[in-house]
This record gives sequence, C-alpha cells and structure tokens, in this order.
Amino acid sequence: MTNTYSVGLDIGFASLTYLQIAILGIIQGITELLPISSTAHMRIVPALLGWPDPGSAFSATMQLAALAAVVTYFWRDVVAVSTGSAAAIRRRDFSDKWFRLAFAIIIATIPICLVGLALSSTLNASASPLRSLWVIGVASLTMSIVLLVAEVSCRHQRTVSEAGFKDALVIGIAQIGALIPGVSRSGATLTAAMYLNFKREEAARLSFLLGLPAIALAGLKELWVLYHAHIPVEAWSLLMFGLLVASGSAFVTIWGLMRFLERFSSWPFIVYRAALGLFLICSVLTGLLR
Repeated sequence: MTNTYSVGLDIGFASLTYLQIAILGIIQGITELLPISSTAHMRIVPALLGWPDPGSAFSATMQLAALAAVVTYFWRDVVAVSTGSAAAIRRRDFSDKWFRLAFAIIIATIPICLVGLALSSTLNASASPLRSLWVIGVASLTMSIVLLVAEVSCRHQRTVSEAGFKDALVIGIAQIGALIPGVSRSGATLTAAMYLNFKREEAARLSFLLGLPAIALAGLKELWVLYHAHIPVEAWSLLMFGLLVASGSAFVTIWGLMRFLERFSSWPFIVYRAALGLFLICSVLTGLLR
C-alpha cells in the first residue's frame, strides 16, 4: 500500500497494524496533553521500534482525541463559556467574565491559524524537514530550558478568572510553537501561562481552554484533507481505531495532570524533556537513529 496520496500527503499510518496503531494511540493520548510533545513521540517511538513514520496527518488527526478528553473534563467550563457569553451578548454586557474568556479564546486562536495555513504545505509534506529527529531533539532541549526558567523565576499566583486579552494574545503566539515537532502545544501554552504568573494548575486549565479551537480546527482540517485525498477504507478504519484508543488515554492523562500540578511542580517534565532532547541529539550524531 502506498503511503502518499494527493500532493505528497504522508499517510504512513496506513501501513501499520492495529496493534501498532493501538500502541501509538495510547502514546498519543498521553503525550498530547502533557507538556512533552506528542508529535515528537509519534516520530521517536516508530524510529526506535523500526516502524514506518505514521506521518503528520496521523498526529494532527489524533488531536481530536485530546479535544474529546478536554471537552469532557472541562465540560462545566465549556458550557459556562458558551451559554454565559451568549447571554452577555444578548444583554450587551461585554464586561461579563464569560464573554471576555470567550473572546480571549478567539484571540489566542488567530496566530496559530494564520501561521498554520501559511506553512500547511511544508507541515503536511511527506518527509517534511520539520519532522527530523534532529529538529525534535533541539526543540525538546530548548523547551526544557524555557520551562525551567518559568518554573524557578515566576510567581505562581494568578487564576483563570484574572486572565485578560493580553494574556490570551501572548499564549496564542506561544501556541505557534506547536507547529514545530518537539515543542508541544500544551508545553508552549502552559509555559507561557506560567511566565504570566498563573498558578501551575490554573496555567494548565487556561492552556487547555484557550487551545480548544486550535485543536479542533487542526484535527478537522486534517480529516478534510484525508477525505479529499481518497485514502483507502482500511486507512480510515485504522485512523478511527487510533482515535478511540487515544481518547481513553487522553482523558486519564488530563485527570492525572491536573491533580499532579495541584500538588507538585513541573520539574519532572523539565528533566524528561532535557533527557529526551539530549538522547535524540546524541543518537542522530552517532548514527544510532536516522
């Protein structure tokens, strides 16, 4: 089965087995919501195990599993923002906290949409240079340093109710980094929120809420591209199976992450990202991984 359709679209996942897809789905669900980069792990795990690269289309579509988990976990917030902002618009009360949060979510989504569309041909291309293990290693090491600075130098005092439009814009710009494998969308936005002095668990909550449209748009866009690429039925079956598995692992992950950040710091993620980055850089330099 060929792995490229349309204009070089990479669908390497179509050549994997259901067991391999299940393993990648579990890993995707875990790493999508932790600040350690799911896209990086979708490249690293197959490389270590000698499997084909599942491709950027697989990674992007699997974000819908994270979307399902975040919406389910933060269901009260999602309903409150939706109904509260609609009620505020009817009252013309644009100072309402739910309207302000809804508008902040829109502001945070604009930067990544513009840059994502501009770079879509490069991001989705088969064998994209951005998916090289060298890029992922450097990005992982860099983000560990950035998160370290945020952890030790910032005050962790603010709550989501204090978030303003400037906060949303800063986090939205940081979200652009998610387009580079190894950076991590949740990692970039969580780190940005911590730099803005939000409490760790509140930074995670704000990161997930502001990222909902971006996650949804990225996943749905990829489904649309795959639909028009006329990929085989077998590939759709594998994709849906992966989404189901990833949704379950994503919900467990977000539940655990929120409780972890209520009690502990982000040091485990800092150490893990640094070790991962160094391992990849050394592996590429020594020829252990290609």
